[in-house]
Amino acid sequence: MNYVFFFPDEMRAESLRCYGNEQIETPNYDRLARQGVRFEQCHVQNPVCSPSRCCLFTGQYVHTAGHRTLWNLLKPYEHNLLHYFKEAGYEVRVYGKNDVFSQETIGLSTHEFISHPGTGVGSSKPATENPHDFLYTAMPGTREDHHDYQDLKAGLDFLRTRKPDNKPFVLFLPLSFPHCPYTAPEPYYSLHSPENTPPLREKGSGKPRFHEEIRRYRHLDGTDYRKIQAVYMGMISFTDSLLGELMDCLDETGLADDTMLIASSDHGDYAGDYELVEKWPSGCEDVLTRVPLLIRAPGCAKEYVIHEPVELIDLLPTMLESAGIPLKHTQFGRSLLPQLHGAPGDKNRAVFCEGGYNLNEPQCNEGYEKPGTSFMQNPNTIYYPKGLQQKEKPETVGRAVMIRTMTHKLVRRTYGDHELYDLQKDPRELTNVYGKPEYEVIRLELETRLLDWYLATSDTVPFEEDPREIQPRTK
Repeated sequence: MNYVFFFPDEMRAESLRCYGNEQIETPNYDRLARQGVRFEQCHVQNPVCSPSRCCLFTGQYVHTAGHRTLWNLLKPYEHNLLHYFKEAGYEVRVYGKNDVFSQETIGLSTHEFISHPGTGVGSSKPATENPHDFLYTAMPGTREDHHDYQDLKAGLDFLRTRKPDNKPFVLFLPLSFPHCPYTAPEPYYSLHSPENTPPLREKGSGKPRFHEEIRRYRHLDGTDYRKIQAVYMGMISFTDSLLGELMDCLDETGLADDTMLIASSDHGDYAGDYELVEKWPSGCEDVLTRVPLLIRAPGCAKEYVIHEPVELIDLLPTMLESAGIPLKHTQFGRSLLPQLHGAPGDKNRAVFCEGGYNLNEPQCNEGYEKPGTSFMQNPNTIYYPKGLQQKEKPETVGRAVMIRTMTHKLVRRTYGDHELYDLQKDPRELTNVYGKPEYEVIRLELETRLLDWYLATSDTVPFEEDPREIQPRTK
């Protein structure tokens, strides 16, 4: 079996039509949902791109190997998903952005990794007097000019030149949309009207301090949040069109019959909810942690929905088991193959997410000044307010950990601002009930499960053994 992994950046689940957004048209995601299995509650293990991807590719949590930062990418000695496939004889191609591999790991894990230049992350603000314009300004050029289209086209060219006797392949397409800044080429920029977007979440009560600080540092007073949501939806519609071309290509080449097609993302986006934009390293709201996960594979169930929670790290054991590739390291994901064949999920399962930094580790912080990260300190880039806030208000990006069940969510932080939500009564996470006497039993149960999880996943031991006997020395 071949594998194609369609992986946009910063796409939250709830903004897709097949996940309940009736104000958007995403016909190709809907098509994939009809042809395969849709996971209703897939949650990432970190709300920022690189840490989330490191978890996905290793099947481990961020605390296991210190992957809590943009600057600690996968090293050659770490087992990762693509290296497993390359070592097993698969052709491994990647077209898109790199937020997961250190430079020395790329060649060990892929046969080809190409990223077409474009705007995207860290791009400069337009030269206008309006400080909000960089949040939602139309992008010049056409769909075909966009670097995501160029990356997709490279992938399609690879698929179309395959020969029947070629070895099996893994094609990974880590695209940049719908990542902030909120922009898209026409007609996608104007495709959705702000008046027809879903109702936005209000600020809520008992929210962590970083919410208000984000509004202050980004000067969000007067921001048209519904416009942001509308453009974000337009970016998703753009991405949906790329997925459509990919699916058509698989059909046209006859590869669809023996290829597992996976569509997911590394994390979500506030997109105007809670009067916030982008994401936050210690944010654990569902709009950040819940991402789409749709899988179509030969012989698997069709138009099937798993309502129980799963984690993004489940993809590593799922793909390896389906390929018959044995694991060589300890990982914590669960194979989803039973669910792909019609089994129910685990209604008692909890999912976990971690983020943020310690005050004694500024090298991990996005606001830290270091060579090669000048875009974080450039006032003309979208990340400047974010980096400045983390530098001046480090307590707002302290370490956080989330445990979420089907009914409740608990978030603990090193600098306070703990959160607890009754998801049955408050699915939009508007009222923080942490500290309420009537929720004390639930809080204690979740805290105990959180402790047990840390005990079970705090480290890993290599499968290889080192001899304890002293070996003879040779000259």
